[in-house]
Amino acid sequence: MPIDASTTASAILPLVGGPANVTSVTHCMTRLRLALADPGRVDDAALRALPGVLGLVRSDGTCQVVLGPGVVTRVTAEFERLVATAPPVGAPARGVPLKAVLRRLAGVFVPLIPALIGCGILAGLNGLLVNAGLLPGLTPALAAVAAAFMALIAVFVGYNTAKEFGGTPVLGGAVAAIVVYPGVAKVTAFGVTLSPGQGGVLGALGAALLATWVEKTCRGRVPDALDVLLTPAVTVLVAGLGTLYGIMWAAGAVSSAIGAAANWLLATTGAFAGLVLGGLFLPLVMLGLHQALIPIHTTLIDQQGYTVLLPVLAMAGAGQVGAAVAVYVRLRHDAPLGASLRTTIRSALPAGLLGVGEPLIYGVSLPLGRPFLTACAGGAAGGAFVGFFAMLGDRVGATAIGPSGWALFPLLSGNRGLATTTAIYAGGLATSYAIGFAATYAFGGVREAVAARGVPAAG
Repeated sequence: MPIDASTTASAILPLVGGPANVTSVTHCMTRLRLALADPGRVDDAALRALPGVLGLVRSDGTCQVVLGPGVVTRVTAEFERLVATAPPVGAPARGVPLKAVLRRLAGVFVPLIPALIGCGILAGLNGLLVNAGLLPGLTPALAAVAAAFMALIAVFVGYNTAKEFGGTPVLGGAVAAIVVYPGVAKVTAFGVTLSPGQGGVLGALGAALLATWVEKTCRGRVPDALDVLLTPAVTVLVAGLGTLYGIMWAAGAVSSAIGAAANWLLATTGAFAGLVLGGLFLPLVMLGLHQALIPIHTTLIDQQGYTVLLPVLAMAGAGQVGAAVAVYVRLRHDAPLGASLRTTIRSALPAGLLGVGEPLIYGVSLPLGRPFLTACAGGAAGGAFVGFFAMLGDRVGATAIGPSGWALFPLLSGNRGLATTTAIYAGGLATSYAIGFAATYAFGGVREAVAARGVPAAG
């Protein structure tokens, strides 16, 4: 049954403490993400029981309501409309500094994901057309449409960074634009001539953070009559020079190190690295910490044209699918809870195949316990498969972030051609499905978990 966005938003709002308790509203592909003045006012049990709510993640002053793809966009719009009439009170709690930083990084990069997906798919389509020699009159236009966003992504990162950290967004974007301005090729820093784009998204992030700090420092120190003139000028001047003579050079070194480290990790310890990354990614998704990897993915895409980490991490979702199918098969004779879980799996499996794992995590494997671990085993096996081929020199990458599972096929890229890249990725998915299924069927304790929840397993 389709979820009514207005009804769902209206039901969620009082359970998170009302509009006065909500200090910010954002969303990612599957979750309504709320920063709260008093997280203790959230009614967790009632939220989880709401129709349409697939799960709940509480992390350092935030409440993440898992709603699923598509639905979350509609519910967020209605939720924002409901809280718009009441000014937010206080500020979100900032418990653990690391988690606060990760949450804010997600606030910078998550809004960019739709453009990354759209441009990545168009880039892949254009590549297919070029390789096939089709529509030569159209491919230059497609290339321009697909590449323009990535060429200017630094500006968007700078804008979002200033917005997230309390600065004026357009000033953050203006300073970050220096990173991609062609004229920087005439500037020498530390004895090295700068290159347009040096430092990439990390340079843009650093530039906007510096701009925000300069702007906040100026506010209150400049007379009110001159604030509108001096503060923007000083912010752009000081942060701009700092970007040219420090941040771009340092961020360029860090970006190069990230690229070299990713390539070395997979080329040298590929199978082991894939096993660890694929096996641990589901817990990161469960905690909402997977968003912290977005800057790394974006840096790799900006630097190399694709991220080699995403296809490995995508194996975790495939392991989850295999585990869910095993639960479905194990419970084919169990009722009524078996029937209920099977219905949940049937409804959530299409999203799982397309890489959206939260419905299966919160609706199936996590409540049962052990199947969550066996799903991680499936992800580890698929990650090791893809990592093994990376050790052989066959790198599999993704030109955009966000999708995984079957939805990642149009975004695949690599160093051995599309056919080889696609075959390796498909082999990884198949391995994850198979191991996730086999481990869950044999060791998942599914029927015992059903019995423990109060419904005897059928003989």
